[in-house]
Amino acid sequence: MSTIEAHFHLSLGSFELKLELQLPASGFSVIAGSSGSGKTLLMRCIAGLERPQFAYCKVKDTVWEDSLRGDYLATYQRPLGYVFQESCLFPHLTVQQNIDYGRQRIRLKAVREIEAVIELLNIGQLLKRYPAKLSGGEKQRVAIARALAVEPQLLLMDEPLAALDQAHKYEILPYLRRLQTELQLPVIYITHSPQEMTQLADHVVLMEQGKVRASGELQAVLTRLDLPLAQSQRASSVFTVEVSAYDAEFQLLYLQFSGGVLTVPHMSLPKGSQVRLQIYARDVSLHSQPPMALEAFNSLPAQVLAMLDQAVGYTTVSLQVGRELLLAQITRKTASLLQLAVGQYIYAEIKTAAILS
Repeated sequence: MSTIEAHFHLSLGSFELKLELQLPASGFSVIAGSSGSGKTLLMRCIAGLERPQFAYCKVKDTVWEDSLRGDYLATYQRPLGYVFQESCLFPHLTVQQNIDYGRQRIRLKAVREIEAVIELLNIGQLLKRYPAKLSGGEKQRVAIARALAVEPQLLLMDEPLAALDQAHKYEILPYLRRLQTELQLPVIYITHSPQEMTQLADHVVLMEQGKVRASGELQAVLTRLDLPLAQSQRASSVFTVEVSAYDAEFQLLYLQFSGGVLTVPHMSLPKGSQVRLQIYARDVSLHSQPPMALEAFNSLPAQVLAMLDQAVGYTTVSLQVGRELLLAQITRKTASLLQLAVGQYIYAEIKTAAILS
């Protein structure tokens, strides 16, 4: 599998960025962490906007920077697109002219490809407008189109939805996932939002004080009990499931995965389509006995992998369900009554689950 390698050592005053990172050169890699952890600095190093004391950056088979060998591609020479928190559109240019500004760097044959991007982002009707006449969500979609107009091999996105209200975030998120799927373009995406991370991420990097605390597939990082994501009151698991059937009378989707079948109230989706399912740990209860027939919906056999007392009065339990990892957050009293132990087989009842994409 092709990868993106990023090794940087950069000292800025009292702050030090020091990391060695390997990311998949496909899908969404989400960089998360508290403010000041070095997320944007890492992205600027990848883009060539910072010159670290030590740097090695390789995207697929091409070395962009190797300070030991003296190799360095300037930012304009790196085949990347960059989307910032603010859209940064030229106010005196129309949407079409803003996009054409990016096209100046690409080959003529790629012009047809940007037309597909315009269609994917649903901005064809906006091409003659000026930025002042666009909503926040529309501006960001145009900014994404302009970044893609340079025919990048890598798309960098630094909290592109941070300046938007909730309604406009919901508007843009589906476009982002569709773009990545349709264009098969690796994306490195910075966010503070757990919602954006769970909806978009294939790979997650958690940063802390200029270093990488954890890096891995979304589900693996979400369910590690020693990490902040699993310790919060909004701890969750994310499954990729397949639509197996639909009950039109009760508007229930039947979703199949390696651990069994789940039912979720939802509109109909094509059989065989894959969706992401988010399950909050607080919405999972545990039982020592199999459920009665009438209560069997969304109750799955599971094995206890690990437990950790965290929030006051609560225990978080890591469970194996088929090939998936599931978190449950239960009271310490319940854990005691069940006499939970690592390796124990139990039944996990999922009260609520939400389809993300």
